[in-house]
Amino acid sequence: MLTKQEKDKIIDDFETHESDTGSPEVQVAILTRRINDLTEHLKTHRKDHASRRGLLKMVGTRSALLKYVSKKDVKRYQEIISRLGLRK
Repeated sequence: MLTKQEKDKIIDDFETHESDTGSPEVQVAILTRRINDLTEHLKTHRKDHASRRGLLKMVGTRSALLKYVSKKDVKRYQEIISRLGLRK
């Protein structure tokens, strides 16, 4: 689970301007962290189908946000992908 301090650190790392909490970069970074945590959870709890459904919903949301950013600004998209280590 993501603590407030960890979330604040992610926001500080990915914000585009001061007091930015809702830009696509921040949203994708937070979702990526939650996806990674939930993936680790599912490695030990294989039959937790409710969490698996939540994971799939988060992956879809992150995909939609990345698609939006790629249509608006390809340079921003490439930067997000490289910083988070996605799309290897």
